[in-house]
Amino acid sequence: MIQQKSLDWAEAAPERSMTLPARYFYDPKVFAAERERIFYPAWHCVAHQSELAEPGQFVTFDILDQSVIVSNHEAKLHAFYNACQHRGNRLINERRGKTGPVFRCGYHSWCYDRSGALRNAPRTERLPDFDKTQYGLKPVKLEVMGSFVFINMDPDAASLASSSEGAEAKMAQFLPDLANMKLISEVDVIVPANWKVIMDNSIEGYHFGLSGPVHKELAALIDFKQYALEAHDKWWTYIGPPKGEVDSAYGVPLQGATWQTDWFFNIGIWPNTTFYCFPFADICGTFLMIPLEPEKSLLRFGYYGPAGRAMPEVTKSCIKWMNEQLGPEDILLNVTNQKGLRSFGYNQGRYLIDAERSNESEHLVHHFHRLVHQAVKPALVAAL
Repeated sequence: MIQQKSLDWAEAAPERSMTLPARYFYDPKVFAAERERIFYPAWHCVAHQSELAEPGQFVTFDILDQSVIVSNHEAKLHAFYNACQHRGNRLINERRGKTGPVFRCGYHSWCYDRSGALRNAPRTERLPDFDKTQYGLKPVKLEVMGSFVFINMDPDAASLASSSEGAEAKMAQFLPDLANMKLISEVDVIVPANWKVIMDNSIEGYHFGLSGPVHKELAALIDFKQYALEAHDKWWTYIGPPKGEVDSAYGVPLQGATWQTDWFFNIGIWPNTTFYCFPFADICGTFLMIPLEPEKSLLRFGYYGPAGRAMPEVTKSCIKWMNEQLGPEDILLNVTNQKGLRSFGYNQGRYLIDAERSNESEHLVHHFHRLVHQAVKPALVAAL
C-alpha cells in the first residue's frame, strides 16, 4: 500500500534541514493556502513607470482570480480592481494600452474616469438615492520601487519600502539607468511546474556547472568562485563579478558595447519577483513566477532598455540567448523536477548548505522555503 506523503516540515538548522516535503509542490490544499496567505497579501510588480508616463496609459495585472488596473490620471498613478461596480463585469482584457477619458464597461456602459471614479451610469437617474460617488472602482494599494510599479491587494499590508528596505539601493548600484528605462519586449511562457520549483531553480548556483551546457556558458562569464547569495528576509540577492579578460559574450564581441553592469546581478522580492541583469547586457530584466494551478505557472519575462540609446548587438544576442537557450534549458529542469516530486519514491532530501554559505550552497532555497512554510502553516493546520 502506498503511504500518503506528509506535509510536516520541522524547521531546523539549515545545514541539517530536510527539504520542504514534496506535497508542497502539488497539493491543492497547499496551493489554496498560498493563494490566501502569500499571493493576495503580496506586493506584485506590474510595470515600469515609463509604461504609464502618459495620461490614459494603463496596464493590467492578473494573479489567480484577481485582476487589477493601473492607470495614469492627471499625472498620478491609480490602481483599482478590474471589475465594474454594477454587476462585476471585467472592464479591460488587454495587458496594456491607452484609453480616452473613461474606461467603459462593455456590458451596460457604466463609465469610470482614469482615477476609478464613476462618471456615467445609464438609467441610474431613475433610482432613488443613487450616489455616483459610492460606486467608484475599488482601489488597490500602489507603490513605486526602483522606478517599477507594484500593487498590493491587502489594504493593511506593510509598505513595500519597509518590507524590502535596502533593496532599492542595491538595484540602483547595479542598474544605473532604472529611471530611464523603456519596455523592449515581454514574453509569457506557461510551464507545467509549481511556481516554487521555478523559484528554487533560480536561487541556487549548485547546478550551474553540473546541469546543462548553457549554464556552463553563463558560469564562464563570471568569477563563479565569488558568486554570492545573500538573504535579507523578504528580499535576497545572488550576484557574481565578471571574469577577467572576457572579450565576447553570447557569441558577439564586446568592443564598442555599452551595458548596465558587467556583473551577473539578481535581486528577488518576496514572493515571486526577480530583477536581473546578465553580464555585459544593456537591459534590466524582470522575471515573474505567476501561479496558475498547483502544477502550472506562467513565467513572464520583461526586457527593459535605456530610452534614447541604441541597443548594442551584445544585448540583442543576450536576449536571444536567454529566450532560446538558457530559458528552455531551465524550463526543462523545472518540468523534470516537477515530475520527480510526484514519485512514490521521493518525499524529502537534504539541502546542500555549507557553513561558508558558498557559491554552490542552497541556503537561499532554505530561506525561501522557510518563508513559504511560515506563511501557509496556520492555514494548513486549520484545513487538516
